[in-house]
Amino acid sequence: MRLAILQARSNGTRQYEIAKAAGLHPVVFSSLVNDTRPVRPDDPRVLRIGEVLGLSAADCFEGTDDGR
Repeated sequence: MRLAILQARSNGTRQYEIAKAAGLHPVVFSSLVNDTRPVRPDDPRVLRIGEVLGLSAADCFEGTDDGR
């Protein structure tokens, strides 16, 4: 998930804009990308963020722990 937010920052997109476009509250978005909320493989919230950023599911879930 960190890859997605890094790409967004490099494109000049603010986090709250991504959250809004993905239909998420900015606090939920922040907790997902900062790894304070568990992320399951194929989490629909993360997939929506990926869609907004034009990323594949594999890019969004890079580095997540399947054991969560």
